[in-house]
Amino acid sequence: MRATRAHDRDAAVDGLVVEDAPYPFAGEGDVVVRVHAASFTPDELTWPATWLDRGGRDRAPVIPGHEVSGEVADLAVGTTGLSVGQRVVGLTDWSRDGTLAEYVAVEARNLAPLPAGIDHVRAAALPMPGLTAWQGLFVHGGLQSGQSVLVHGAAGGVGTAATQLAREAGARVIGTGRTRNREQVLELGAEDFLDLGEPGWERAAGSVDLVFDAVGGGVLARSIAVLRAGATLVTIAQPPPVQPENGRALYFIVEPDRHHLLDIIGRHRRGRLSPSVGAVHPLERAPEAFRAKRGTGGKTVIRVA
Repeated sequence: MRATRAHDRDAAVDGLVVEDAPYPFAGEGDVVVRVHAASFTPDELTWPATWLDRGGRDRAPVIPGHEVSGEVADLAVGTTGLSVGQRVVGLTDWSRDGTLAEYVAVEARNLAPLPAGIDHVRAAALPMPGLTAWQGLFVHGGLQSGQSVLVHGAAGGVGTAATQLAREAGARVIGTGRTRNREQVLELGAEDFLDLGEPGWERAAGSVDLVFDAVGGGVLARSIAVLRAGATLVTIAQPPPVQPENGRALYFIVEPDRHHLLDIIGRHRRGRLSPSVGAVHPLERAPEAFRAKRGTGGKTVIRVA
C-alpha cells in the first residue's frame, strides 16, 4: 500500500515521505480500514508515543495521523460488531501506525458506524476535535446547563467543537481568539467574544465556572484569575503552571471512545455540530500538508480513496 512515513525522529516533519509500505497486520480485536479520508495533529511527530510502541520500543518508520473515515476491509479473528464493507469513523491508538495511508489497522472498539449521508472528508475532521471537546467539557469539566464557560481558541478545530457543544448543553459561552475570528465564534453560538490581543481580557471575562483552554502559555496562566470559587480549568495545551486556591486545574489527552463518538456523529448528522474543515489534499501531498498546517484555518484533511 501507499503510506506517509517518517523514518527519522530528529528530522520530524522534514523527514516525511510517501512510499510503499506493508499492508497492516490486524491483531485480535482489530479491523483493517480502507481509508477514504484521514486527518492529523500538526505536532504529533514530537509525541513520544508516535515513535514508541506500548512496550517502549522504537517502531520507526512510523505512519502519522489518528483520525480516519473509511470502510472495513478485513476483520481479525475474534472481532465482532462490524462487517466487511461497513462505513466507519474513528480515532486510532497513539502507539500504532496511523491513518495517512491506504489502509490502517484499528481496534474495533475505537470505531463507530458512519451513516451513509455523511461525507468522508467531513467525518475525518470530527473525531479528534469532537472527542477532545466532549471529554474536556463534560467528563473532566463537569459542565452543566446554566453554567458559564470561557473557551480559549474558540475558532480552532477543538474550540469550534467546544463552543457548539457547550452552547447546546445550555451553558453561557465566552469565546476568545483574534479580532478576525469574532464573527465566526459568535455564529457558532458564543454569547460574547474576547480578543486575546487586547489587554485586560481576563477582567472582561469576569468569573466563570469552567475554562476550556486550547492555547496554553500566558493565556493559560492568566486564566486562573477568571475562575470563581469551586470552578475548573481544563487545558489540552500543557500542564497548568499553578493550581487555583479554590478550584482545580488539569491537563488531559483525549482518548478514543466509541460511545462519545456515536453521540458526536449523531449531532453532526442532525446539523447540531459542524467540524471546521480547512484544506483538503491527496495522499501524495500529505508531507506538504503537514509542513504547511501551522497557522492555517480549519482541520486539514487528507483524501485517500
